Amino acid sequence: MAMSVGTASGATFCDINTTPLIDVMLVLLVTLIVTLPVMTHAVKLDMPRENPPPVTVLPEIVNLDIDFDGTIVWNGTVVSGIPQLENFFRSETGKDPQPEIHLRPDRRSRYETTALVMAAAQRNHMQKMGFVNVAEFKD
Repeated sequence: MAMSVGTASGATFCDINTTPLIDVMLVLLVTLIVTLPVMTHAVKLDMPRENPPPVTVLPEIVNLDIDFDGTIVWNGTVVSGIPQLENFFRSETGKDPQPEIHLRPDRRSRYETTALVMAAAQRNHMQKMGFVNVAEFKD
């Protein structure tokens, strides 16, 4: 393997070494070849051809409020305590579809009261319960 470092007259020979440039280009080419199939890979989904049946009966909504002093209000009716609340839950469990419980605790209410209400709903097999956010929570 021969290498030229200059000319016969003793002048230096300046030329750009293109080997690193070619190495970088090959690495980029290999990277492109490897990643291109991943980017074009598609997942085939078998979507249903017919529209799903419309919901004919919307569930009833029960508004359950918890005041700052621990008072529990069921759709505007003050509940005397957890046993009466459990009776309400038992009467609602058998309905089809089961009502949705919209729980709205006051921001100053104790967590213990909210936890007791949620535990009573769980004991009585209430399936749909959610917290309702209202503007009064924002300061």
